[in-house]
Amino acid sequence: MAAPRIFIIGKVGQVGYELRRTLAPAAEIVSVDFPDIDLTREESIRQWVRETKPQVVINAAAYTAVDKAETDVETAHKINGTAPGILAEEAARLNAWIVHYSTDYIFDGTKQTPYVETDAPNPLGAYGRTKLAGDQAVQAANPRHLIFRLCWVYGARGGNFMLTMMRLAREREKLRVVHDQFGCPTWSRLIAETTSLALRQTLMAGDDKTAGTYHLAASGSTNWHGFAQSIIDLMPEAERKCRTVEPIPSSEYPTPARRPAYSVLDCGKLTRTFGLKLPDWQDSLQQVLEK
Repeated sequence: MAAPRIFIIGKVGQVGYELRRTLAPAAEIVSVDFPDIDLTREESIRQWVRETKPQVVINAAAYTAVDKAETDVETAHKINGTAPGILAEEAARLNAWIVHYSTDYIFDGTKQTPYVETDAPNPLGAYGRTKLAGDQAVQAANPRHLIFRLCWVYGARGGNFMLTMMRLAREREKLRVVHDQFGCPTWSRLIAETTSLALRQTLMAGDDKTAGTYHLAASGSTNWHGFAQSIIDLMPEAERKCRTVEPIPSSEYPTPARRPAYSVLDCGKLTRTFGLKLPDWQDSLQQVLEK
């Protein structure tokens, strides 16, 4: 099979950076980010796809400022809701696949067992609503889609919870972190590697049988306090000032946007379809911090 041309939108983001690194040996990569592509402008999106003529479009870009989205709904919707549909349309014109990343925030967190792909979405805030609109637009525009729902993404670059906790641990003796929100911390590199393996199987199959929506998250689960405590425990003693991580309820850390209290994802469909299972979140975290 000839190396496919893959068009990656969001090349400097946590997942986009890892995708470029992971896919480069076996594909022709064209990657772009703002301001070269403007996901709020339809003509910018269409022009890029038409000039690139890829076999695969990967949308790793998103409006991820969860709290800001509450007051900047229009921009969030253009980037998260409208742009993915346009990308999917343009990919369909080329008979190309589109890979799109969704979020655990499309769920309301009232379930007490891991969410499966067929559970009814009910987002609590603007970010979740706009991301759900993007999922639905992709599904409607192009049957050749792989949508991966992610949870608590972190990595060694960009803006994320792990890097924030490490910075604060160097500055403060005590941190206060919420203990009543549960999810699956997932390393951006594992997301890229899993995407690559699933995409390879899809392209080699030569049919659309693998098309659909999948949950893609690390095994196991924790709360934000447990995640923070693990990060700080793995930091070298000499590097950190923090000695105490106090668990607090969400009510003591109010935010403009409501978060789901429980958004653990069941990834059984990913395993059944592609034979892929991500390692435990603690193993991945240790690997990131060792690097």
